[in-house]
Amino acid sequence: MPHRPGESACDVLIAGGGPAGASAALALLRQGASVVVAEPGRPRGGWKLGESLSPRAEPLLAGLGVRDRVAAAAAHIPYFGNESAWGGSALVDIEFLRDPHGPGRHLDRTRFDSVLLDAIREAGARHSAFPVRWPRRLPGHWSVPLGDETVRARYLIDATGANASVTRRVGATLRRDDRLVALAARLPPPRRARHDGSRASLVESVPLGWWYTAPLPCGAALTMVMTDADIAARLRLRDPEVWWRELMATTHVRARLHPGTRRPPDRLRIVRASTSRTLPAAGPGWAAAGDAATACDPIAARGITTALATGLTAAEAVAADAAGDTCSLGGYAERIEAVHTEFVHAQALCYSAEKRWHTTFWTRRQQDLAAGRPHTDAGTTVPRD
Repeated sequence: MPHRPGESACDVLIAGGGPAGASAALALLRQGASVVVAEPGRPRGGWKLGESLSPRAEPLLAGLGVRDRVAAAAAHIPYFGNESAWGGSALVDIEFLRDPHGPGRHLDRTRFDSVLLDAIREAGARHSAFPVRWPRRLPGHWSVPLGDETVRARYLIDATGANASVTRRVGATLRRDDRLVALAARLPPPRRARHDGSRASLVESVPLGWWYTAPLPCGAALTMVMTDADIAARLRLRDPEVWWRELMATTHVRARLHPGTRRPPDRLRIVRASTSRTLPAAGPGWAAAGDAATACDPIAARGITTALATGLTAAEAVAADAAGDTCSLGGYAERIEAVHTEFVHAQALCYSAEKRWHTTFWTRRQQDLAAGRPHTDAGTTVPRD
């Protein structure tokens, strides 16, 4: 593909270098494609909430050739299972001891993402620190400005996360099914529990939503409450003092706190955590992967695994299209829609199992999800930026 000064060319431009983007890049590089990954990185001091990797991700990491790299990162710690008080006051254990892939991992996300980015660079991908903002479709390729350079790419893959910023600009529609938010803090190390080092995650449902806590490799504990944005606003949960009072009203999450933790955090991290999907998830010359394709309520605990899987599948669809299979991208979009529909049904069953609370958060889900309808926002369509 001839190009002018200030231009470069590649087979695939991937927007986003997290698990979905890295998975897609590694799969495409193995097939001989030239790949540019546009990953500007996070602002200094930022941190991600996705910190747990289930055993189901191990075969994906192995297939991508990065399992040993991830295992060698001493920053990660074993993830032995989940405990939950859901539908009743007693804790129920789900352990990974019998899983054929062994325990999961509580991740240092910064280190995990860095390992993946190093792997794609070493495999031959070119990294750009500029975001993809204005892709323009031309005959046979995309023209994408990245800083002072313009990249001509035959395909685009959007791995920018739940905002799906690239696919919305090429004509897809992002639909959010709810207004779920996470209000999170890092607290001192958890109290030792039944699992060695309290290395199980813990979920506890409460009238306003549900709480989650898990250990982090840095020695802290991630603790967060999940509720709808309007409920958080009404209860003033953005105020650390109010958040702390609600935490103190829990039973099991409070029991996990370090004995010396007696005051609220200085600040909270507030993140949208809604269930969403992009319609369609692929089109001529492009595909979405990870949360940009389908984002799940965190109760599913499968965000990173889904990101790896959809990145790999998106890459396969792009490669097949390049080889002449004109149905591959449409088939990928149909698979994403089927995956999302399956999750919504499982989500409905999960929330319907908690019958103790007759509050706004729970009645929204039990009434609407049981009928197979999106709840709260009735399928909000997000406009383009």
